[in-house]
Amino acid sequence: MGGNVLKLGIPKGSLEEATVNLFAKAGYKVVIKSRSYFPTIDDDSIECMLIRAQEIARYVGDGVLDAGLTGKDWVQENRADVLEVADLVYSKQSSRPIRWVLAVPNDSDIKTIKDLQGKRIATEAVNMTVDYLKKHGVTANVEFSWGATEVKAPKLVDAIVEITETGSSLRANNLRIVDTIMESNTKFIMNKESSQDEWKMDKVNRLVLMLKGAMAANGKVGLMMNVEKENVQTVLKVFPPEMKPTIAELSDPAWVDVNLILDEKFVREVVPDLKKAGARDIVEYPLNKIIY
Repeated sequence: MGGNVLKLGIPKGSLEEATVNLFAKAGYKVVIKSRSYFPTIDDDSIECMLIRAQEIARYVGDGVLDAGLTGKDWVQENRADVLEVADLVYSKQSSRPIRWVLAVPNDSDIKTIKDLQGKRIATEAVNMTVDYLKKHGVTANVEFSWGATEVKAPKLVDAIVEITETGSSLRANNLRIVDTIMESNTKFIMNKESSQDEWKMDKVNRLVLMLKGAMAANGKVGLMMNVEKENVQTVLKVFPPEMKPTIAELSDPAWVDVNLILDEKFVREVVPDLKKAGARDIVEYPLNKIIY
């Protein structure tokens, strides 16, 4: 591959599908082939690698990758010295940030952070947990968990530090949350030396702009309709005052086109009222990007 190239890390695992879908909405077709760690992308100036989110921050920090998408949690866990370019709040389930929580069995005597003194804690985020305990003046035995962390308490450990979005897995394993260690969302990060390269920095800024535009369009739709001029004010009263639709003249001088963007869930509530107010030929259409 000749010319300028941006080496980009794509998170493998739980964020993989959501990331590919976000790129698609942003206008970039990423194809991940079975058993391949080198996805193709329809942009010859980007070279993708599929890597676990836990490792991307380290590779970006070391300069193996120019940029990548990974969680704020893994930047902190790797203590990676990287440039945080943008927040990209998306996930496989929702747009809510995920949480790293301290959890114990429902019948545990541990009620506060101080009760962890001298206890055993299992987690995948060892550095993050050690830093958290140190901040609260607590010393405990923190061990790395290779998986299935929820089932280790109480037989193997006294507490766990685990990632959660809804808390359902913790409840299913009879665990209760004692404290939230941190909230995390996906970040677009960049190697600091790579950020000094004018072409690479411009490429990243362009890519991030389109990704943010795709996120902004999530849950939004466009709505357009034809309205007789004499009914325009009645139709506009259906919408909240802060909404400012675009109104354009039609070939028939007695009619106008009203066009606006709104939450998809709001459409089902508002369309019957719009029709009643005199709107006709109401069309709902999907949006891929909104660039603010």
